[in-house]
Amino acid sequence: MLTITRTDGYEISSDPDRLDLHRVHHWLSIESYWAKGRAYEVTVRAVAGSMPFGVYRPGDGVQVAFGRIVTDGATFAWLGDVFVDSAHRGLGLGGWLAQTARDAVFELGVSRILLATNDAHGVYARLGFTPPAKPDTMMELVRPRHADADRVTPVTDKERLTGSPLTVTE
Repeated sequence: MLTITRTDGYEISSDPDRLDLHRVHHWLSIESYWAKGRAYEVTVRAVAGSMPFGVYRPGDGVQVAFGRIVTDGATFAWLGDVFVDSAHRGLGLGGWLAQTARDAVFELGVSRILLATNDAHGVYARLGFTPPAKPDTMMELVRPRHADADRVTPVTDKERLTGSPLTVTE
């Protein structure tokens, strides 16, 4: 885990125990354009399966930004869910977070980091991100959300079990 403090007192940390997951979930599920409506449990699982980064306000340590890296730790990483609270935008916190995350995975030996953005190309370009060299080679698969998505397991496409799968009576 790493902790870095800027000269203005903002602190970035990769300690998952410092994250305010309720705040992160609010930002992502209510305020972001890419994760609107995301369930709290999904946010918790996503963070648990990632290398998370939080940025904290000087003085009281309240979390003001979040981002995460999904990586195999060897060849590939995805930078996602980067969000800066509106009251702290314009201070370079998003770029600092992305740079810190980039450097952390580069230290692991990762050679490729991907991300997607609708509105922050300039922030990421300053850190060396460019459009894919061969965009025609990139593909994606997005599982459509449907009314039964929370009721049906994606592994079997059958209804999820509710309650305990084993009942013991005496």
